[in-house]
Amino acid sequence: MNRMNVRTLGSACVVVGLAVAGVRADVVEQVLVKINGEILTKTDVEQLQVTALRANNPNVTEADLQNDVALRKMLDEVTPRVIVNAIDEMLLVQRGRELGLKMSDEQFNGILANIRKENKLDTEEKFQAALKQEGLSIPGLRKAFEKQMLINRVQQQDVFSRISISEEESRAYFDAHKEEFLTNESVTLRELFVRAATTSPAEGPSAAQAAMEAAREKAVQLRQRVLKEDFGTVAGEVSDAASKANGGLIGPLGVDELNPDIQKVLAPLKVGQVSEPLDAGNGYRLLKLDVRVPRKQATFEEARDQIADKVFSQRRAGEVLKYLERLRAQAIIEWKSPTLKAAFDTGVVAAAKALAEETARLQAQDAAK
Repeated sequence: MNRMNVRTLGSACVVVGLAVAGVRADVVEQVLVKINGEILTKTDVEQLQVTALRANNPNVTEADLQNDVALRKMLDEVTPRVIVNAIDEMLLVQRGRELGLKMSDEQFNGILANIRKENKLDTEEKFQAALKQEGLSIPGLRKAFEKQMLINRVQQQDVFSRISISEEESRAYFDAHKEEFLTNESVTLRELFVRAATTSPAEGPSAAQAAMEAAREKAVQLRQRVLKEDFGTVAGEVSDAASKANGGLIGPLGVDELNPDIQKVLAPLKVGQVSEPLDAGNGYRLLKLDVRVPRKQATFEEARDQIADKVFSQRRAGEVLKYLERLRAQAIIEWKSPTLKAAFDTGVVAAAKALAEETARLQAQDAAK
């Protein structure tokens, strides 16, 4: 059975059967941290760690996880990010509940219907078998999807909807990135290809040359025909190219993406004109210029919506980070594990540093333009 194509939404829908070294089922559950009264246990963290290890190292084996040195190194790499993400997600979900957000039965049933459709699970038996193969359950799926829904809606309501972009900011972006709003020249073509007859090596080069000459002669005759008749109709009748199925239509294509030799052929053509026969190596091709869209620089007004999207994308990560910092500052976080607290502090610093480095990189790119 093919594996079900369910998008991973946080760790809630990932059930991992692999135990981390040193963990036994008979150990009493240990609380590592409380976030506004909600607990994160040792088992919770270990499941998140193993999930992260699997994501970072798809080929990790149980033997790797039993090797203390290798395991320690891998855990040191993933735990700061894992614990920061886990706590931030808990804070966002808690905020969603404060706002009275929840997933309705109708919404969840719609998600299940989409999963069934995408994975061609047209019977309940197939659907349940796929869930079992993935180690998932209906309650687990609902919890995971509702969690992601709450996170998305909180970010939209409390962060994204409050990002305002001024006229000055938009114009400054446009002036610094005009090339992003430049539409390159494009063309739409029709082709008619005459393939040369196949010859064998035993027939010698003269036979291959004669076949090419015959193909060229036929292309010359067809050119005279398409100058009087509809090019697409003729191409649909006699072309040896795959484009024959749609009357030889090709494109639209960016002119700068075309072969330089083709660019030279098209440059002097006006819309509606047909090229002379072009040597294609295994035959001859006729090209008709159907449409030419010239290179164009969009105005600020034309680009306004795109500018807003681009500026929003640049600011989104920073605004989310600021919002999470406020949630953390307002939360009552009780650490039961100094080691995990240290990992969390390391992860917070690393996240801020990564954002700062990405911002600096983007600014350097702008300065170089």
